[in-house]
Amino acid sequence: MPAKKEHAHKQKTWYKLDNAAKVFPGQNSSKWSNIYRLSIVLKEKIRPELLEQALEQTLVRFPCFDVRMRRGFFWYYLEKNDHPAPPVLPDIQNPCHRIRWHENNRFLFRVYYYEGKISIDFYHALSDAYGASRFLATLAAQYLRLLGHEIPPGESVLDINEPASSEELEDSFVRFASSKAKNKTHNSFVYHAKGERLPAHTMNITTGYIPVDILHAKAKSYGVTITEFLSSVLLDVMYHKQLNEKRKQKDVCVQIPVNLRNTFPSITLRNFSLCYSARINPNMGEYTFEEILRQVSLYLRYINNPKELNTMMSANLKLETNPFMRSIPLFLKNIGVGLAYQMIGEKKISIMLSNFGVARLPAEMEPFVERFILMTGPGRVNGARWAAVSYQNTLALTAANIYKESDMERELFTRLVKMGIPVKIESNRN
Repeated sequence: MPAKKEHAHKQKTWYKLDNAAKVFPGQNSSKWSNIYRLSIVLKEKIRPELLEQALEQTLVRFPCFDVRMRRGFFWYYLEKNDHPAPPVLPDIQNPCHRIRWHENNRFLFRVYYYEGKISIDFYHALSDAYGASRFLATLAAQYLRLLGHEIPPGESVLDINEPASSEELEDSFVRFASSKAKNKTHNSFVYHAKGERLPAHTMNITTGYIPVDILHAKAKSYGVTITEFLSSVLLDVMYHKQLNEKRKQKDVCVQIPVNLRNTFPSITLRNFSLCYSARINPNMGEYTFEEILRQVSLYLRYINNPKELNTMMSANLKLETNPFMRSIPLFLKNIGVGLAYQMIGEKKISIMLSNFGVARLPAEMEPFVERFILMTGPGRVNGARWAAVSYQNTLALTAANIYKESDMERELFTRLVKMGIPVKIESNRN
């Protein structure tokens, strides 16, 4: 919830970081920030001068994005940014590079364009993909209006003439976390694929475009959802990769972010998501794909209920509100968060798949839009992170890879094709 703070003889709006966002500043390093990218591809070439106007007009509707990062004594916080809207830039080959808070007019997102594509790199402290999708869709709608098209608000497009509601700006973790149960977590480290690392701030990006109807039919034939199906294929690929390395076998784990708004009645534009971790233990014996699929599906359906989710977010909130934690100065918190992330963070996760689901737009806007693309920036350890988003009958599945080797991407897309699922590949590789 926004509050008022006296600063430099002016009233400035400021926001506490939401519960999920509090860890991200401490994870920052000279080479890495937790960044993800969402893109919308229009059917006509972008006019950057109009996109800049649209950005200025859209930003007013999203006060939780119109902010800069500030340091307090105990916590970081977000404060209204008095600088002009960030510049609209030609796209780059290696997106999702580190956010430096004093650059980019001090905004925590960057806007790019290329041909008909509008892309925004978001620092995760601002929002998850739900809030990002509302911002990007509203920006694209306003851009189309400046071109002379009549685009009403609706679906992911918000009305820029209405102020943001308190529900859109709230920390929904605080509102809904109420469980007294203890959260049970796995502590064992897992397998990670290795390779020849690319230079800093560079990555291989591979997107496969897949017909949703065919993919859905294949998943349905196994009695699972698209997310369960793709997660199982990824887990199976990682499982066989480790087997072929003839090494000591560790657990293989796929992390799957989940939108809590699907379970709790929230419309917040800030972070409101948690992550599941589905895993298999190769030391228990050989796994067929069908066994992996069944195990992933059963686990996700067991864990995806309000009580389990409430327990998970309540545990996170208790850590934040712990009197001892609250009393530790910020510089010591940063050291602790940084060390914990380096020593533990990604070591419990082999690979990640973030499936946004279906992006929906007003019917009047659909003729101008070709597709959406979601890309999760690579981690420090995870060689490739995967993200998916569907629009109409196209699912875009994107891998962001920090290694030169592309065997993971090649194997996954090859498997889909062998299953009768066509894939059209696009890559930033030369």
